[in-house]
Amino acid sequence: MGRASRRPEQLLLAFLGEFVLDAGVGYIPSAVLIGLLAELGVGDAATRATLARMARRDLLAKVRAGREVAYGLTPASESVLREARRRVLADEPFAPVGTGWTLVTFSVPESRRDTRHRVRATLTWSGFGLLRDGLWIAPGEVDLASALRPLDGDLAGVELSAFRAYEIEGFSATRAVRSAWRLEDIRAHHLEFLGAWADVEGSANPLRDMTALGADWLALLRADPRLPAGHLSDDWPSGRSAATFRRLREMFVGAARADLEGFLGRSDAPSKA
Repeated sequence: MGRASRRPEQLLLAFLGEFVLDAGVGYIPSAVLIGLLAELGVGDAATRATLARMARRDLLAKVRAGREVAYGLTPASESVLREARRRVLADEPFAPVGTGWTLVTFSVPESRRDTRHRVRATLTWSGFGLLRDGLWIAPGEVDLASALRPLDGDLAGVELSAFRAYEIEGFSATRAVRSAWRLEDIRAHHLEFLGAWADVEGSANPLRDMTALGADWLALLRADPRLPAGHLSDDWPSGRSAATFRRLREMFVGAARADLEGFLGRSDAPSKA
Protein backbone atom coordinates (compact mmCIF):
# COMPACT_ATOMS: atom_id res chain seq x y z
CA MET A 1 0.00 0.00 0.00
CA GLY A 2 3.01 2.30 0.08
CA ARG A 3 3.70 4.72 -2.76
CA ALA A 4 6.68 7.02 -2.88
CA SER A 5 4.86 9.41 -5.21
CA ARG A 6 2.43 10.72 -2.56
CA ARG A 7 3.19 14.34 -1.73
CA PRO A 8 3.00 15.56 1.89
CA GLU A 9 0.35 18.17 1.03
CA GLN A 10 -1.73 15.55 -0.75
CA LEU A 11 -1.64 13.34 2.36
CA LEU A 12 -2.46 16.23 4.70
CA LEU A 13 -5.42 17.35 2.60
CA ALA A 14 -6.77 13.78 2.53
CA PHE A 15 -6.42 13.56 6.31
CA LEU A 16 -8.01 16.96 6.92
CA GLY A 17 -10.92 16.31 4.58
CA GLU A 18 -11.70 12.92 6.10
CA PHE A 19 -11.02 13.48 9.80
CA VAL A 20 -11.09 17.22 10.58
CA LEU A 21 -13.61 18.95 8.29
CA ASP A 22 -16.96 19.19 10.14
CA ALA A 23 -15.74 16.56 12.62
CA GLY A 24 -15.43 18.84 15.66
CA VAL A 25 -11.97 17.53 16.56
CA GLY A 26 -10.32 20.95 16.92
CA TYR A 27 -6.63 21.49 16.34
CA ILE A 28 -4.32 18.62 15.49
CA PRO A 29 -0.92 18.58 17.23
CA SER A 30 1.98 18.82 14.82
CA ALA A 31 3.46 15.72 16.47
CA VAL A 32 0.41 13.68 15.41
CA LEU A 33 0.69 14.91 11.81
CA ILE A 34 4.46 14.38 11.68
CA GLY A 35 4.11 10.87 13.10
CA LEU A 36 1.31 9.95 10.70
CA LEU A 37 3.21 11.09 7.62
CA ALA A 38 6.38 9.38 8.88
CA GLU A 39 4.48 6.10 8.72
CA LEU A 40 3.77 6.93 5.08
CA GLY A 41 7.41 7.55 4.22
CA VAL A 42 7.55 11.34 4.61
CA GLY A 43 10.45 12.75 6.60
CA ASP A 44 9.92 15.09 9.56
CA ALA A 45 11.56 18.05 7.81
CA ALA A 46 9.36 17.65 4.72
CA THR A 47 6.20 17.52 6.84
CA ARG A 48 7.21 20.57 8.88
CA ALA A 49 8.00 22.52 5.71
CA THR A 50 4.65 21.54 4.20
CA LEU A 51 2.74 22.58 7.33
CA ALA A 52 4.51 25.95 7.32
CA ARG A 53 3.79 26.46 3.61
CA MET A 54 0.10 25.58 4.03
CA ALA A 55 -0.13 28.02 6.95
CA ARG A 56 1.39 30.79 4.81
CA ARG A 57 -1.19 30.05 2.11
CA ASP A 58 -4.02 30.31 4.67
CA LEU A 59 -4.86 26.62 4.34
CA LEU A 60 -3.98 25.96 7.98
CA ALA A 61 -4.34 27.97 11.18
CA LYS A 62 -1.40 27.57 13.56
CA VAL A 63 -1.77 27.81 17.33
CA ARG A 64 0.65 27.25 20.18
CA ALA A 65 -0.09 25.87 23.66
CA GLY A 66 3.07 25.96 25.73
CA ARG A 67 5.71 24.12 23.75
CA GLU A 68 3.18 22.33 21.56
CA VAL A 69 2.17 23.55 18.10
CA ALA A 70 -1.12 22.49 16.55
CA TYR A 71 -2.93 23.14 13.27
CA GLY A 72 -6.56 23.60 12.35
CA LEU A 73 -8.63 24.55 9.34
CA THR A 74 -9.23 28.06 8.06
CA PRO A 75 -12.32 29.30 6.19
CA ALA A 76 -10.29 29.00 2.97
CA SER A 77 -9.32 25.36 3.56
CA GLU A 78 -12.84 24.48 4.69
CA SER A 79 -14.15 25.83 1.39
CA VAL A 80 -11.59 23.85 -0.63
CA LEU A 81 -12.16 20.62 1.30
CA ARG A 82 -15.95 20.89 1.26
CA GLU A 83 -15.91 21.37 -2.50
CA ALA A 84 -13.62 18.35 -2.90
CA ARG A 85 -15.70 16.16 -0.57
CA ARG A 86 -18.74 16.39 -2.82
CA ARG A 87 -16.86 14.44 -5.46
CA VAL A 88 -14.88 12.24 -3.06
CA LEU A 89 -18.15 10.79 -1.72
CA ALA A 90 -20.23 11.04 -4.91
CA ASP A 91 -22.24 7.99 -5.94
CA GLU A 92 -20.87 8.23 -9.49
CA PRO A 93 -17.58 10.12 -9.18
CA PHE A 94 -16.47 9.34 -12.75
CA ALA A 95 -19.72 10.16 -14.58
CA PRO A 96 -20.30 13.63 -16.02
CA VAL A 97 -22.82 15.85 -14.29
CA GLY A 98 -25.42 16.83 -16.87
CA THR A 99 -25.06 16.69 -20.62
CA GLY A 100 -22.99 18.42 -23.26
CA TRP A 101 -19.75 20.22 -22.53
CA THR A 102 -18.50 23.26 -20.64
CA LEU A 103 -15.97 25.56 -22.29
CA VAL A 104 -13.74 28.08 -20.51
CA THR A 105 -11.24 30.59 -21.78
CA PHE A 106 -9.20 32.82 -19.50
CA SER A 107 -6.30 35.23 -19.58
CA VAL A 108 -3.95 36.03 -16.68
CA PRO A 109 -1.20 38.67 -16.86
CA GLU A 110 2.30 37.25 -17.20
CA SER A 111 3.23 38.87 -13.88
CA ARG A 112 0.73 36.62 -12.05
CA ARG A 113 2.06 33.16 -12.83
CA ASP A 114 0.98 31.77 -9.46
CA THR A 115 -2.60 32.82 -10.15
CA ARG A 116 -2.43 31.20 -13.59
CA HIS A 117 -1.20 27.96 -12.00
CA ARG A 118 -4.02 27.99 -9.42
CA VAL A 119 -6.70 28.60 -12.07
CA ARG A 120 -5.30 25.75 -14.19
CA ALA A 121 -5.16 23.43 -11.18
CA THR A 122 -8.75 24.30 -10.27
CA LEU A 123 -9.95 23.66 -13.82
CA THR A 124 -8.09 20.34 -13.94
CA TRP A 125 -9.70 19.22 -10.67
CA SER A 126 -13.10 20.16 -12.16
CA GLY A 127 -12.53 17.90 -15.16
CA PHE A 128 -11.23 20.39 -17.73
CA GLY A 129 -8.63 19.54 -20.33
CA LEU A 130 -6.78 21.94 -22.61
CA LEU A 131 -8.37 21.65 -26.04
CA ARG A 132 -6.10 24.22 -27.68
CA ASP A 133 -4.28 27.38 -26.61
CA GLY A 134 -6.49 29.29 -24.22
CA LEU A 135 -9.54 27.03 -24.58
CA TRP A 136 -10.45 24.46 -21.92
CA ILE A 137 -13.20 21.86 -22.20
CA ALA A 138 -14.94 19.67 -19.61
CA PRO A 139 -17.66 17.05 -19.96
CA GLY A 140 -21.11 17.87 -18.61
CA GLU A 141 -22.47 20.97 -16.92
CA VAL A 142 -19.70 22.03 -14.56
CA ASP A 143 -20.76 24.29 -11.68
CA LEU A 144 -18.00 26.74 -12.47
CA ALA A 145 -19.03 29.32 -9.87
CA SER A 146 -18.65 26.76 -7.07
CA ALA A 147 -15.43 25.38 -8.53
CA LEU A 148 -13.84 28.84 -8.66
CA ARG A 149 -15.15 30.06 -5.29
CA PRO A 150 -11.93 29.20 -3.39
CA LEU A 151 -10.09 31.46 -5.88
CA ASP A 152 -12.33 34.50 -5.40
CA GLY A 153 -9.52 36.57 -3.93
CA ASP A 154 -7.23 35.71 -6.86
CA LEU A 155 -9.62 36.35 -9.75
CA ALA A 156 -9.50 40.15 -9.74
CA GLY A 157 -8.06 41.19 -13.08
CA VAL A 158 -8.48 37.71 -14.59
CA GLU A 159 -10.44 37.70 -17.84
CA LEU A 160 -12.52 34.51 -17.80
CA SER A 161 -15.46 33.49 -19.99
CA ALA A 162 -17.49 30.27 -19.89
CA PHE A 163 -20.00 28.65 -22.26
CA ARG A 164 -22.17 25.55 -22.57
CA ALA A 165 -21.71 23.51 -25.76
CA TYR A 166 -23.39 20.54 -27.41
CA GLU A 167 -22.30 18.24 -30.20
CA ILE A 168 -23.81 18.90 -33.61
CA GLU A 169 -25.09 15.84 -35.44
CA GLY A 170 -22.41 14.56 -37.74
CA PHE A 171 -19.62 16.26 -35.80
CA SER A 172 -18.57 13.96 -33.00
CA ALA A 173 -16.60 15.27 -30.03
CA THR A 174 -14.30 12.24 -30.20
CA ARG A 175 -11.47 14.20 -31.79
CA ALA A 176 -11.78 16.93 -29.13
CA VAL A 177 -11.70 14.29 -26.38
CA ARG A 178 -8.55 12.72 -27.77
CA SER A 179 -6.95 16.13 -28.15
CA ALA A 180 -7.75 17.34 -24.62
CA TRP A 181 -7.07 14.10 -22.72
CA ARG A 182 -4.77 11.12 -23.03
CA LEU A 183 -7.14 8.24 -22.41
CA GLU A 184 -4.42 5.65 -21.89
CA ASP A 185 -2.82 7.82 -19.22
CA ILE A 186 -6.19 8.06 -17.43
CA ARG A 187 -6.60 4.29 -17.66
CA ALA A 188 -3.09 3.86 -16.24
CA HIS A 189 -4.03 5.98 -13.21
CA HIS A 190 -7.00 3.69 -12.54
CA LEU A 191 -4.90 0.56 -12.92
CA GLU A 192 -2.26 1.98 -10.55
CA PHE A 193 -4.96 2.66 -7.95
CA LEU A 194 -6.40 -0.82 -8.36
CA GLY A 195 -2.96 -2.38 -8.22
CA ALA A 196 -2.34 -0.72 -4.85
CA TRP A 197 -5.75 -1.30 -3.26
CA ALA A 198 -7.99 -3.86 -4.98
CA ASP A 199 -6.62 -6.86 -3.06
CA VAL A 200 -6.47 -5.20 0.37
CA GLU A 201 -8.67 -7.05 2.86
CA GLY A 202 -7.82 -5.43 6.19
CA SER A 203 -5.59 -3.02 8.04
CA ALA A 204 -3.39 -3.12 11.12
CA ASN A 205 -3.15 0.70 11.01
CA PRO A 206 -6.46 2.13 9.71
CA LEU A 207 -5.60 5.80 10.32
CA ARG A 208 -2.45 5.51 8.21
CA ASP A 209 -4.15 3.45 5.53
CA MET A 210 -7.28 5.63 5.32
CA THR A 211 -5.05 8.68 4.87
CA ALA A 212 -3.10 6.92 2.10
CA LEU A 213 -6.30 5.69 0.45
CA GLY A 214 -7.77 9.18 0.56
CA ALA A 215 -4.66 10.71 -0.98
CA ASP A 216 -4.62 8.14 -3.78
CA TRP A 217 -8.34 8.66 -4.37
CA LEU A 218 -7.91 12.43 -4.63
CA ALA A 219 -5.08 11.91 -7.14
CA LEU A 220 -7.27 9.59 -9.20
CA LEU A 221 -10.22 12.00 -9.15
CA ARG A 222 -7.90 14.73 -10.36
CA ALA A 223 -6.64 12.52 -13.19
CA ASP A 224 -10.08 11.39 -14.43
CA PRO A 225 -12.19 14.16 -16.06
CA ARG A 226 -15.53 12.25 -15.91
CA LEU A 227 -15.82 11.58 -19.64
CA PRO A 228 -19.09 10.21 -21.07
CA ALA A 229 -19.16 6.42 -21.37
CA GLY A 230 -19.64 6.71 -25.13
CA HIS A 231 -16.07 7.96 -25.48
CA LEU A 232 -14.60 5.10 -23.40
CA SER A 233 -13.98 1.41 -23.99
CA ASP A 234 -16.31 -1.25 -22.57
CA ASP A 235 -13.61 -2.41 -20.15
CA TRP A 236 -12.95 1.06 -18.72
CA PRO A 237 -11.84 0.49 -15.09
CA SER A 238 -13.51 3.42 -13.31
CA GLY A 239 -16.35 1.29 -11.92
CA ARG A 240 -13.88 -1.07 -10.25
CA SER A 241 -11.95 1.88 -8.82
CA ALA A 242 -15.08 3.41 -7.28
CA ALA A 243 -16.19 0.08 -5.79
CA THR A 244 -12.73 -0.47 -4.30
CA PHE A 245 -12.65 2.96 -2.68
CA ARG A 246 -16.12 2.59 -1.17
CA ARG A 247 -15.36 -0.88 0.19
CA LEU A 248 -12.09 0.14 1.83
CA ARG A 249 -13.35 3.44 3.19
CA GLU A 250 -16.19 1.62 4.92
CA MET A 251 -13.64 -0.85 6.31
CA PHE A 252 -11.10 1.74 7.52
CA VAL A 253 -12.87 4.91 8.56
CA GLY A 254 -14.56 3.96 11.83
CA ALA A 255 -11.45 2.41 13.35
CA ALA A 256 -9.31 5.27 12.00
CA ARG A 257 -11.48 7.87 13.75
CA ALA A 258 -11.26 5.92 16.99
CA ASP A 259 -7.46 5.83 16.71
CA LEU A 260 -7.32 9.59 16.11
CA GLU A 261 -9.53 10.26 19.13
CA GLY A 262 -7.08 8.26 21.20
CA PHE A 263 -4.12 10.31 19.96
CA LEU A 264 -5.93 13.58 20.60
CA GLY A 265 -7.02 12.48 24.05
CA ARG A 266 -3.37 12.20 25.05
CA SER A 267 -2.58 15.68 23.72
CA ASP A 268 -2.73 19.11 25.34
CA ALA A 269 -3.50 20.86 22.05
CA PRO A 270 -6.33 23.43 22.32
CA SER A 271 -9.80 22.67 20.99
CA LYS A 272 -11.17 24.86 18.22
CA ALA A 273 -13.59 27.55 19.27
